[in-house]
Amino acid sequence: MELCQVAGVSRAGYYRFQRRVQESEADMDLRSAIQQIALEWPSYGYRRVHRELMRRGWRVNHKRVLRRMRMDNLLCLRKRNFILTTDSHHGLPIYPNLAKNMVLTGINQLWIADITYIRLEVEFVYLAVLLDAFSRSCIGWALRRSLEAGLVLEALRMALRQRRPQPGLVHHSDRGVQYAAGDYIALLKKHGINLSMSRRGNVYDNAMAESFMKTLKYEEVYRTEYRNLEEAKPAMKEFLEKIYNQKRLHSALGYRPPREFERSLSVA
Repeated sequence: MELCQVAGVSRAGYYRFQRRVQESEADMDLRSAIQQIALEWPSYGYRRVHRELMRRGWRVNHKRVLRRMRMDNLLCLRKRNFILTTDSHHGLPIYPNLAKNMVLTGINQLWIADITYIRLEVEFVYLAVLLDAFSRSCIGWALRRSLEAGLVLEALRMALRQRRPQPGLVHHSDRGVQYAAGDYIALLKKHGINLSMSRRGNVYDNAMAESFMKTLKYEEVYRTEYRNLEEAKPAMKEFLEKIYNQKRLHSALGYRPPREFERSLSVA
């Protein structure tokens, strides 16, 4: 090559330089893609970032993603502790744990219910959710200032409207008074839903709900400053119904969002 001769560079040296330039550009593109995902999902670890990159057409080793995230300080946020929100010391009926031995094969076989608190700038509010245990989808939720039974009833009614389940479904919760209240039990029985409750003092019985609540706290609540209920409610709706259900990758679902996973069941 004449230019190589003029510059006093060997042909092999020129091609080595070109490869380094191309590799550097590719690394910068990868770095940009990782940063974009990390900005969108600040609590994603390197495994979820790696899966999201693959979904976007990248072919890259997960160890390389880990190295890049560590160099750019993009690894997960620190975790925080949580506060107990339910009172299981009551004289209402308690139901046996039916969920522990279930083998799930589809949606609307087992629903998981739970409550958490959210601290706002000027007040505390409480969030009740219902999850489909098979797809991890949030199928019902309610956000209120009070822990009274109306909170969980609102979430349950939303789930019933969305899913219209057949009789035989199992509803699992902790032993909180809200889930043992007469109106709540009556609504479940009206729809042929079987009741299941965690064993006393066994935190693992409701582990799926606890995991969901941690995800909610890390990825939405701790990232946002809500002043009051009126500000928090639309943000919660956006996260639960659009981001968590439709966009967030779930490791238990083959790194797919819950609603995408559910759609795959209908065509399987």
